[in-house]
Amino acid sequence: MTRLSSNLKNLRKQKGLTQEELAKELQIKRSLIGSYEEGRAEPKLETLQKIANFFEVSIDGLIQSSTITNAIDTEGKNLRVLPITVNDKNEENIAIVPVPAAAGYLVGYSDQEYIEELPRFALPILQSKSTCRVFQIKGDSMLPVQSGSFIIAEYVLNWNEIKDGQTYVIITKDEGIVYKRVYNHLKKEQILELHSDNVQYQSYKLEAKEIIEVWKAVGYISFSLPSAEDVANEGFLSMMQEMKSEIQSLNSKLKV
Repeated sequence: MTRLSSNLKNLRKQKGLTQEELAKELQIKRSLIGSYEEGRAEPKLETLQKIANFFEVSIDGLIQSSTITNAIDTEGKNLRVLPITVNDKNEENIAIVPVPAAAGYLVGYSDQEYIEELPRFALPILQSKSTCRVFQIKGDSMLPVQSGSFIIAEYVLNWNEIKDGQTYVIITKDEGIVYKRVYNHLKKEQILELHSDNVQYQSYKLEAKEIIEVWKAVGYISFSLPSAEDVANEGFLSMMQEMKSEIQSLNSKLKV
């Protein structure tokens, strides 16, 4: 039995599907599923892509890994394509994803041509050796960081290295681009817990399978200078955040 055939059989059983049910999902004949699982035939590239997409695994893992499951690769062991551009000095550019380009980024994030079309710049004062990108945010959920600000972020390959309480830009399948304070529960529960700095917004959980990319925030650029009213509101929000933290701490102690 080849690695492809054993992986296909294991993945099918993990989803609780019969060969007939899987064949219907892939829109191919049931006999082909039997042939693939028994190693009597190999799928064409188009069918192989369908299988990989259905089980949410890479083609490389499907045909080469001896222990593949449909668990999400949070460590970045499988290849994640991250196209970049460089300047005439062979220095990596920082691509900018403004709000109008956010929807397109969900489709073109791994497309070299799309990344080349994004506006880009160099930031000599940025002390990071990782690939960086800038994402413009929209909304007031992360006040005092204003809507329209540009978050400078560095690429995170291994999602298990996400540190509790730090801010990240998360590229998601359903919500698009979100900027949140993150708490990491990937190892035990395969989820991230996302918190807003604006206490008017509730926290929520995001499953690993919904994540496309993770970027750690290292700074931001804003062209909205705070007014006197903004400063007063930020003081109030800060006080509310402190109260929320105290309540959460008290609740934790009561549960012990």
